[in-house]
Amino acid sequence: KTCSSLTSQQNNMLSSVVGRQGAKQLVASQAARFLATEAALKADGAAKITNKPEKIKYFKVYRWDPEQSQRPYLSTYPVDLNDCGPMILDALIKIKNEQDPTLTFRRSCREGICGSCAMNINGANTLACLSYIDDDTAKATKIYPLPHMYVVKDLVPDMGNFYEQYRSIEPWLQPGEEKKEGQAEFLQSREDRAKLDGMYECILCACCSTACPSYWWNADKYLGPAVLMQAYRWIEDSRDGSTKKRLAELDDAFKLYRCHTIMNCTKVCPKHLNPGKAIANIKKKLAH
Repeated sequence: KTCSSLTSQQNNMLSSVVGRQGAKQLVASQAARFLATEAALKADGAAKITNKPEKIKYFKVYRWDPEQSQRPYLSTYPVDLNDCGPMILDALIKIKNEQDPTLTFRRSCREGICGSCAMNINGANTLACLSYIDDDTAKATKIYPLPHMYVVKDLVPDMGNFYEQYRSIEPWLQPGEEKKEGQAEFLQSREDRAKLDGMYECILCACCSTACPSYWWNADKYLGPAVLMQAYRWIEDSRDGSTKKRLAELDDAFKLYRCHTIMNCTKVCPKHLNPGKAIANIKKKLAH
């Protein structure tokens, strides 16, 4: 920084006073002092981190390997919070990298966008990348896969049924008419576009569906909060021409009406959406 802060005009002034060789020596000495100061600061910071006492937090993680003839169990891992990021996902990655490479879980974006790291943490469905580690070291943090789903391995649930249900609602635009010559997009007013807010943000993490008792009991027939909210997203889209067909396909005792407005779905949604409200709106449209 000291070297780069010298302008050409300052270099010329130095050259005229102490000569070209003297200017080079001055710059070199200033750079050396800067590097020495920087190294001292780094060493001091490292010493402070090293001298900081350990803050051990225990994590009890659900483990099950289908290739091993062993029942599911909880494995306990100690993690020094002074040497770990603030999120549950940071702790899991640290455990996998430093203690147990066989630990299996999904992750991708680390920013609450992809929904891959959905799991049950201390009894609540959430995203590991958005869940802060509890600083209370007296209590262990318990981590399980999403409840009432088949487990592939450890913290990885089988999402096959969930995605198949999502496919069944045909989650794509079905316009009622063909595009006119020269038409680029299907347009809608700002007011109509605003009606989709609170639904299109869903990342299909399945936290809401796997928190719903109705979905636990009838996952093979009841579509669940996440899929029903996405169905309503297309029903409410002013550009879609298949509203009647979509509503007719949902008018079923199990697909839709297994919802008993328990509202666990809204409580656990990591994106703060309201699937329960979307389901109620579908029922209203069918009633009218």
